[in-house]
Amino acid sequence: MRIGELAERAGVSTRTLRYYESRGLLPAADRGANGHRVYGDDALRLVEQIRTLQDFGFELEDTRPFVECLRAGHPAGDSCPDARAMYRRKIAELDGLMAELRAARDHLTAQLARAEALPSPCGSGGLGAGAGAGAGDDVPLCGG
Repeated sequence: MRIGELAERAGVSTRTLRYYESRGLLPAADRGANGHRVYGDDALRLVEQIRTLQDFGFELEDTRPFVECLRAGHPAGDSCPDARAMYRRKIAELDGLMAELRAARDHLTAQLARAEALPSPCGSGGLGAGAGAGAGDDVPLCGG
């Protein structure tokens, strides 16, 4: 298939395919008599593998072990040890990000609890809707 058809079937641009080829993720295409790139069905499988992994947050270079596994003739891109090691690295990265998010959430929850324990300027004894505020004062109004 020509590069345009591969791009359409894979849901990427022809520029993306050329980039993958330049990075060695997609093997150099055969050239037709007219000089146009011609790809086999295996190229579609490689691009689909790359795109799927990128959809899950893998960087382009992180897809290399999966692509190499497929190019070596294995039935699945994740059937090789290097690909599984990349899964482990990605899972560890995600675990770290989740821990950071939990810590940020815990901090915000504590800040909210602290803020909610303070007396409200809008509650009883507060200034209320403009009470005591002169025209032009930058005092937030409650309920208004």
